[in-house]
Amino acid sequence: MSSNSDSHFYSNLPTNKMSLSKLLLENKLFENIPDDWFVVITDIKSSTNAVLAGLHENVNLIATGSIVTLLNIAFKANISVPFFFGGDGATFIIPPSIVDSAMSALSLYRVNTLTNFNLELRTGIISVKEIYEDGHQLKICKFSSTENFSIPIVLGNGLNYAEKIIKGDDYLATDPDTENQELDLSGMQCRWDKIAPPEYSEEVVSLIVIAQDCNKQAQVFSKVINHMDKIYGLPEKRQPISIPKLIFKTSFNNLGKEMKSRIGKINFLELVKSWFINLYGYIYFRTDSGKNYLKKLVEMSDTLVIDGRINTIITGTEKQRNLLQEALDHMESNKDILYALFVSKESVMSCYVRDLEDDHIHFVDGSEGGYTKAAGILKQKLKKIGSI
Repeated sequence: MSSNSDSHFYSNLPTNKMSLSKLLLENKLFENIPDDWFVVITDIKSSTNAVLAGLHENVNLIATGSIVTLLNIAFKANISVPFFFGGDGATFIIPPSIVDSAMSALSLYRVNTLTNFNLELRTGIISVKEIYEDGHQLKICKFSSTENFSIPIVLGNGLNYAEKIIKGDDYLATDPDTENQELDLSGMQCRWDKIAPPEYSEEVVSLIVIAQDCNKQAQVFSKVINHMDKIYGLPEKRQPISIPKLIFKTSFNNLGKEMKSRIGKINFLELVKSWFINLYGYIYFRTDSGKNYLKKLVEMSDTLVIDGRINTIITGTEKQRNLLQEALDHMESNKDILYALFVSKESVMSCYVRDLEDDHIHFVDGSEGGYTKAAGILKQKLKKIGSI
């Protein structure tokens, strides 16, 4: 594997706008990650227990904060990096040029999280070279189903391998030098209340799917996406976020949580300022600029992650979900996949807003810890077949 220190590798990937089920089968459109890049993973320790204790909003907030922390580092370096939101943590693939600053920033954020929320954010790193040397694959392409938003698609078992290493008992985390580092969570916003499904939908489904045979991953995932398309319709039809159902949070309690995550304390003057800004939001969202922001918010809601497995938040009816489960059960009985889903009545969303025009992204999870609870169900299935 030849070394490639090009920090703009991901930025330079072409964006593919074909159907996702077809793209997954186009192996020639996927490229190997440069072997001098690194995989960084953040993960909230004992997140399942935290969710069961009713702390799912804190879990989502902390996971979002880890993304904002690292993306702000990348933004300052004028670098675009692929990242994947997982409800209780995140995965990043980053070039060597920002490794030191990224790990220092995440170390500061980990301390902030433990101090203010009493939740431990584990952070680990492994080189892509090591992933390849141990025989694992990491192939990537860029996919867009809307005009304004693209996502990375990763195939191979490389990120799963990295996760096992970093979350393993033998992994030794190092504390990087944070002496000259300042925590930057600018752009982090969590201002939306729980979001009910769009009109004519009944529920929100948090779904995780893995391929039992990694060599058949692309074909299996393409089939799963085809099932979703046939049962639920195109991606916009199963989008859980809709403008009429968005409700702005205005309570001091919710704004205080966001502030503690961003600056590590409650500043009363800043809290009042944020509250007044929220009140202005009611006026702004009635302007042409505000309406355009809300339209793009729906388009730029991160409801699908493919990082060696499928993680998606979809909405529809109970009948549609039963049909999907029948199809997935059949694939599972054929040993093509293992899957898990969790059904909730609402979705939750946190946001990273650098610019109200076109530089914002919105992370979506099922309420009550949708992804985390689905992951717990999947973990039990993996134990049964001896994969854990």
